[in-house]
This record gives sequence, structure tokens and C-alpha cells, in this order.
Amino acid sequence: MEILSNTFGIAARNFTAYPEMPDPKGLIKYGVRVEELGYDSLWVWDHMLLGVEPNFPILDSLTTLTAIAATTTKLKVGTGILVLPLRNPVALAKQLSSMDQFSGGRLIMGMASGWYKREFDAMGIAFEKRGKLMDENLEILNRLWSEHMVEGKYMQHNISAAVMYPKPAQPRIPILIGGYVDKVLQRAATAGDGWLTYFYTAESFTKSWTKIRNFAKEGGKDPDKLLNASQLPIMIGKSKAAVQADMLDWLNKEWDFPENSDCSRDSAIMGSAEECIEQLKAHLDAGVQKIIFVPYKYQMDQVELIAKEVIPQLRAHKTK
Repeated sequence: MEILSNTFGIAARNFTAYPEMPDPKGLIKYGVRVEELGYDSLWVWDHMLLGVEPNFPILDSLTTLTAIAATTTKLKVGTGILVLPLRNPVALAKQLSSMDQFSGGRLIMGMASGWYKREFDAMGIAFEKRGKLMDENLEILNRLWSEHMVEGKYMQHNISAAVMYPKPAQPRIPILIGGYVDKVLQRAATAGDGWLTYFYTAESFTKSWTKIRNFAKEGGKDPDKLLNASQLPIMIGKSKAAVQADMLDWLNKEWDFPENSDCSRDSAIMGSAEECIEQLKAHLDAGVQKIIFVPYKYQMDQVELIAKEVIPQLRAHKTK
């Protein structure tokens, strides 16, 4: 599958820091504008509950994507990531296949097992079983989308003579698995269509992507058919020195960097357009297929600068 090679997406601000609230109409306008600017995809974040002091108000990811898909025509829409164990996989299979039908086959899903125990407790889902639930839910999704009739016994689901139509509009909704431990990298290689990273340097990407390719070989899958995408924070300004303090302040206030992961503030792309282009070329050279930009505070001037000054140079670099 080559659908992600040399493509460039952008993150949308469906979560904020309290007391500020997400702007539904603003998100729809944002989606229309990024499609006009030539981004191939728009990505939102997913949580049911997030944070206490501070808390982070968040609009439901799939509802947000449905609204944006309804007001655009070409833009792919995705989650970066959906917390899969929090969802009923049978209901989710129906919801995603319906979204794919309404959008004309524009869904691309990032999914992961989650990390926020308080959220699992509130949803009545066993946090310690999230890995097993992740694997089972992936299997149920894929079977309902591809098989005429599904039979199977799972931890929480006794599926008998289950027939689900319509199937997704696409032959297959791509599923990228997010996460960083070896078990997750193996899942991305064998149970998913590939991997979605979050704030990785090019060097860290290479280390984990090599593992994923090896897991694919061991599992009997062609590593050259795996997909990947990398979410990267970016701020364009006069120079790296001019923007660094503002960018690091934003990263420290609104973003999570899990312990023992390779997610790092060092992944931030900063500086003049030319400096940012050089930093981003290292990611493309490391094998990143799709870059998903997380623009500084989602400012529209940043979104426009990336589209007009950065992406054309990256496309030219990839075709050399």
C-alpha cells in the first residue's frame, strides 16, 4: 500500500485547556481551509475524559471527523489516535463503516490501547486488560468489515451469525497502531496496517521502524507494504532561537511525553521555513511516509506557511 507516501496532513484542535472550550464551527472552517491549502488529511485527538487540574475539554473525535468530512470533498480524516479498548468494537465497526460510506472512503484510523487509567475506570473497562482488548477489538473490526458472517467468542462478546453491511467504502480502512513498547510495535506490524508515531525524532523513528519491519518479516507479512505516519510539532519564525522559548512553553503546558518512550521535545521542528525544511528532510530520509504537522497553537498563519513554503519543498525532495 503506497497511499501514505509523500503525503502531508495537519492536526486539528478538538481539545483545549480549561477554561477555554473547543470551537465546533471554527473546526469546520479549519477543515475547509486546510483542504483548500492542499493538505491531504486532517487528524483529531481522542479521549472521553482527560485531566483534572488542569482538565482538557475535548470534542468527540468521530463526531468531529464526521462534521468535517461532510463539509469537505477530498480531505482524508483520521484519529491520532482513537483509544480502541474504550469502544465497543461491534458498535465502532458500524460507526466507522458508515462514516467511510458517507465520506466516500476518506477514513484513515490511528488506534492505540490508551494510558489514562481514570478514563478506563469511569468507562467501566478494565485498564489492566487493555492490551488484550486492543487485540480482540482489532480482530472484531477487521472480521466484521471483511467477512460475510462472523462467529466468535471473545472476552466480552459472543458473536453469533453476525452479518454487517454495508462494508466500508474502501476495500480496507487503513489502521495505524500508535505506541512505543515492543509489544505495540509488533501489533502495528502484524495486526494493523502500520504505525503512527507521536513527537519522535528521525533517529528514534528509525530505531522503532526497523523493529516493526523485522516483526512483520517474522509474522510473514511484507514489510514494504507497511504504512507509517509521524506527528510532529512545528513552529516557523525568523529563526530557531527566536521561536524556541515559545514552542517549548507550549509543549510543556499542553502535551504529554510518556516516560520510557522516545517521544521527545527534541522532535519539535523550529526555525525559519528553510531551517524547518532541512529538519523535516531528515524524517523523510529516515523512511517517514506521511508527516502530520501539529502547528504551533494551531495558528492559521502557521498552517498557511507550512502549506505554501514547506510542503512544496518536501514534495520536491521526495521525488529526487
